[in-house]
Amino acid sequence: MIEIRRMAIGDEALVMAAGDLFDRPAELTATERFLAEPGHHLILALNGGVPVGFVSGVELTHPDKGTEMFLYELTVSEAHRQQGLGGALVAALRDLARSLGCYGMWVLTDHDNAAALATYLGAGAEAPSSHVLLNWDLRQPGG
Repeated sequence: MIEIRRMAIGDEALVMAAGDLFDRPAELTATERFLAEPGHHLILALNGGVPVGFVSGVELTHPDKGTEMFLYELTVSEAHRQQGLGGALVAALRDLARSLGCYGMWVLTDHDNAAALATYLGAGAEAPSSHVLLNWDLRQPGG
């Protein structure tokens, strides 16, 4: 049975146990900081207490717009894909955003990421836009 559970302060060990789901192993200090921030959200999917997926979101507030949820990252373990778990995690974050009074939720993904597009569209997202993402690598000189 899969359990969808929102992480909170005190769940650091469980987040650390999800290390293989992240791009790199979770760092304890960063995990503690993330969980302590009121506008940062991490929801894990657990199979028998073992992390098999997660979605993270960050609330963004602007004076003239209010607050929206940025879906930061979504991952489901290889063995648990194609079972609706990604959609369930997105729905959990969407429901949380709605309960917090967010006026919307958004995510960025690549045009050729068919799995992500199918998951997000299946979870009720609108069709992709033509926005362009620009970023600064602040670890590089001049970035």
